[in-house]
Amino acid sequence: MTSRRFARLVFKALSDIPPPFREHLTNVDVVIRRRPDRRDLRLHGIKRGERLYGMYDGVPLTERGGNYTLVPPDRITIFKEPLEADFPDETELMAEVRKTVLHEIAHFFGMSEQAVEELGMG
Repeated sequence: MTSRRFARLVFKALSDIPPPFREHLTNVDVVIRRRPDRRDLRLHGIKRGERLYGMYDGVPLTERGGNYTLVPPDRITIFKEPLEADFPDETELMAEVRKTVLHEIAHFFGMSEQAVEELGMG
């Protein structure tokens, strides 16, 4: 899949987020990278043979205090190659990209990994 088409899948998932939630994403950058580097894998506890589809870097909304101002944007990163490798069927890939985007947004809203998995977005 071309990078442009993959980016459309990511931004389609973002545009499907209901407005009350999407309004909170004004200071969040969504980045698409080919694959995670060693630092990303180590930081997120990914072991050999496991894949990292996306990651959230920032301070979740639930942890921000009244002095949370003048900070760089939070970042959600989606990794193209691991997703394409595990989901070669385009329909499955579309569904997994959406799931990954929602998973990382859930972390932005303060949900733990366990809570995200309980919602079926693991």
